Amino acid sequence: AKTSAAIARLKRAGVLYVSVLTHPTMGGAMASFAALGDVTLAEPGALLGFAGPNVIKQTIKTSLPDGFQRSEFLARKGFVDRIVHRLELKETISAIIDYCMPLSAD
Repeated sequence: AKTSAAIARLKRAGVLYVSVLTHPTMGGAMASFAALGDVTLAEPGALLGFAGPNVIKQTIKTSLPDGFQRSEFLARKGFVDRIVHRLELKETISAIIDYCMPLSAD
């Protein structure tokens, strides 16, 4: 709750919040602050979710789609904005910040 409240303060202040999801991002981290980014990046093939696929499958008693809870699946569903390899993170985050920064009046 404290982390989510801090992120809400960032949003009110107009501060960009980029969430980077690595393998695995699960449980409370995923259910709270990881899912609140203005921009959400994930590494290829990352397992992302609150509960594991086996727990969900047993709970809903049905088969899950191929790749369920993987970053590529979640990108197709609109939850992840972009899949980025760790070696490209610095460049990608820099480009996002540059894009989102207001133009100066110079």
